[in-house]
Amino acid sequence: MSPLLELETFVPPDIELERRADGSLVLASRLAPADTESSITAVLARRAAEHPDRVLAAQRDAENRWMTLSYGEAERRSRALAAAFAGLGLGPDKPLMVLSGNSLEHLLVSLGAYAAQVPVMPISVAYSLMSTDHARIKAIAELTGPGLVFADDAGPFGAALGALSPTVSQVLVARGERDGALRLDDLLATSPGDPPGAAGRPGPDTVAKLLFTSGSTGVPKGVVNTHRMLCSNQAMLRAIWPFLAHEPPIMVDWLPWSHTFGANHNLNLALFNGGTIYIDDGKPAPPLFGRTLSALSDVPPTLYFNVPAGYALLAPALENDPELAGRFFSRLRFMFYAAAALPDALAARLRKLAADHADHDVPLTSSWGTTETAPCATSMHYLGAPTGCIGVPIPGCTIKLAPVGDRLEIRVKGPNVTPGYFGQPELTRAAFDEDGFYRSGDAVTLLDDRDPNRGMAFDGRIAENFKLLTGTWVAAGALRTRLISAAGVLSDAVICGQDAAYAAALAWVNQAEARRVTGASEDVALDDPALREHLAGALRSLNADAGSASRIERLLLLAEPPGLDAGEITDKGYVNQRRTLECRAADVARLYAEPADPAVITG
Repeated sequence: MSPLLELETFVPPDIELERRADGSLVLASRLAPADTESSITAVLARRAAEHPDRVLAAQRDAENRWMTLSYGEAERRSRALAAAFAGLGLGPDKPLMVLSGNSLEHLLVSLGAYAAQVPVMPISVAYSLMSTDHARIKAIAELTGPGLVFADDAGPFGAALGALSPTVSQVLVARGERDGALRLDDLLATSPGDPPGAAGRPGPDTVAKLLFTSGSTGVPKGVVNTHRMLCSNQAMLRAIWPFLAHEPPIMVDWLPWSHTFGANHNLNLALFNGGTIYIDDGKPAPPLFGRTLSALSDVPPTLYFNVPAGYALLAPALENDPELAGRFFSRLRFMFYAAAALPDALAARLRKLAADHADHDVPLTSSWGTTETAPCATSMHYLGAPTGCIGVPIPGCTIKLAPVGDRLEIRVKGPNVTPGYFGQPELTRAAFDEDGFYRSGDAVTLLDDRDPNRGMAFDGRIAENFKLLTGTWVAAGALRTRLISAAGVLSDAVICGQDAAYAAALAWVNQAEARRVTGASEDVALDDPALREHLAGALRSLNADAGSASRIERLLLLAEPPGLDAGEITDKGYVNQRRTLECRAADVARLYAEPADPAVITG
């Protein structure tokens, strides 16, 4: 075992609980956050001075070789870009739109914009490359008026750049050809501006970025992210993960920087703690997941972050490759999941893999947060909690559990909370309650009403829950997780049954697991008898001794994946239940048709 792994992973929680007369519960940590930096620019300058030659980030080139960017190089180049951006007229009111995925160029452009006090707007790559009408990026540009749009490669992003041309006149590219476009190499040759510490540097209230949430309809909301939010959230994490002070994290990460989990949490975790992030150009989708496995083979991480869909592909890959599993766990401090619930069966497989292949404890942990909370607000920084636990409030962040109907909505206050939405004051006002807490729309429960240190469990999106014809409430998120865990072969599902006699589900197959269950060597057809019988058995098991709110009577497998343009799915792979049911109304009708559609599976 590495001597560093003997350092404590977690600081035990110490939570105080206030019970208010209106039924609200207010929770806060008695632990203090670590010292907070003034800006990301100040953090980069400090780390570059301390270890200029250490690698900040790396990515693979066309020959699969890792290209690296050191802290010193990042600091020098970001100052050159800051000067260039100022010369192009960018500033607090002229943001920089970034269409590219995770890359060294994307990182440099962002760091340069921070130094120049130019808000960065990283946009989901799917909005450019998977959308047919580019409606979302056009609406975002019309809302924000960017002074410059950056794409790392003019080729694949050509159509998106063309769609933005009526609104954004200046284009910056790193590779490829586009008439009139600025070249990143030319801007990097600009003489650097004043070094950090001089007048005009960004401060805590400077807007660092605008992150756009995945709205199911209309224009995504632009969440204002200040340097205070991002810096305070990292200080909160350092207070609960004490090893960070002595062990710079090594991460292999695919999570998109257009999302708060990938950028504000993971990328910033490397930067703030002098670590290294290896950009994984794979994704939890069968055609690309081999790239993820290749990256993990090259670089065993010390911390690993993923969403449940990613772990669903990783678990069988590690089970089938003991050598890769041994390398993956060799210096891993913990496995971390967020963004969706992790099925119990998958959690059990991951824990067994860690027990079989690691010579030290590798806990499976989680947290909860939103784009508006930068993102972490709660964390499971202790052992022994059940799957589905989101932990306790992190130091410096106050949580209110407010009664909404028969549920408790989790609300947040702290320096990591957004001041609001760009150009949408009415949405900003509606986002906060009378005490100034951000309303998340998520429901949670206390695991132990007498001991707040046991933490909270996620209880679904309040807006996703529905009533059956009998008036019984169905917790759609929890039921979805139980279905996926019981089935073992589903990549995702949505639960339906509003005003119906029973709950049913639309679902998509995880082909790797379907092949394992059926013994097939190729992708399994949705009407495969072995697959259908397996799922029918899973429904019988799920429904045994369950009440009406916990049963799924019918299941329909879908071939067409959730669509981005329709708002059914985010680039992170999270399915929007409400929007999907609206778009799949015909499939919902098939579920409830009498007599039953032949394609429908029953228990």
